[in-house]
Amino acid sequence: MITQPGYQHVSVLLDEALNGLAVNPDGLYIDGTFGRGGHSRAILGRLSEKGRLIGFDKDPEAIRVGAELAAEDGRFVVVRRTFADMAEELRQRGAHGQVSGVLLDLGVSSPQLDDPERGFSFLNDGPLDMRMDPAQGQSAAEWINSADEADIATVLHEYGEERFSRRIARAIVNRRAEQPFLRTADLAEVVKVANPAWEKHKHPATRAFQGIRIFINRELDDLADGLKAALDVLAPGGRLVVISFHSLEDRLVKQFMRREAKGAPMPRDLPIRDIDIQVSLNLVGKAIKPSDAEVSVNPRARSAMLRIAEKR
Repeated sequence: MITQPGYQHVSVLLDEALNGLAVNPDGLYIDGTFGRGGHSRAILGRLSEKGRLIGFDKDPEAIRVGAELAAEDGRFVVVRRTFADMAEELRQRGAHGQVSGVLLDLGVSSPQLDDPERGFSFLNDGPLDMRMDPAQGQSAAEWINSADEADIATVLHEYGEERFSRRIARAIVNRRAEQPFLRTADLAEVVKVANPAWEKHKHPATRAFQGIRIFINRELDDLADGLKAALDVLAPGGRLVVISFHSLEDRLVKQFMRREAKGAPMPRDLPIRDIDIQVSLNLVGKAIKPSDAEVSVNPRARSAMLRIAEKR
């Protein structure tokens, strides 16, 4: 657990992730989503003086915390890049193909959600930003105020899995014609009014905000690229551990791991032996969910799913 002034971050499935990595004390590891360093500190706790850990993150506050940890512990370095770039980074460091384990803890972190100034939350009013790296790309406000209605509906439906995406997109476009969106509370209210069927125990803007955030930060694109990059940098026997928090992420991870474990699909009548099928991963165990005890302490863990694979 890492505590920052005013915010608390609890690492989800911490022990399960460490066990999944099967940490070699002398190995080189990657924490692809450093966040506030909970998983990184735990990994460092299992490394010897020869072990090394590289953390990746796009968030400037995460980089600040990571720089502090790097100053404390010479075995650790933090890099301000998306984990999708890890293969290029490892090549530059002369360590490509030498990694013992990669951990990806996906989604938005609690400090990002809890800080209204970051614009991720529909519960606390703040600037409508949502960028994990505020210095890069288009903010949520810039996109919402300029995108075509059809594009907004597509994002809400595909990334937010919002049933009423067209209705909500229409309400957004109609309202912005009168006044542009600048604040999270303003957008949340418009979405709430436009949503005709509220889910129990879920704010009616939840899915819309999720979809916009994923789109703005290219989260699924980065995940697809990052999974390939992780496979690329791992040494034989190296572990890939991924924690996801919603069905879109988990589906992508599950499909990637299964495809790399079974090989590319072949026509049934093609005379190919199992030994001729190229596979890159072995699946390790079944998907792991948080215990009831962990969820009771950290309710945000309830949707987490952890999957483990090992490079062949």
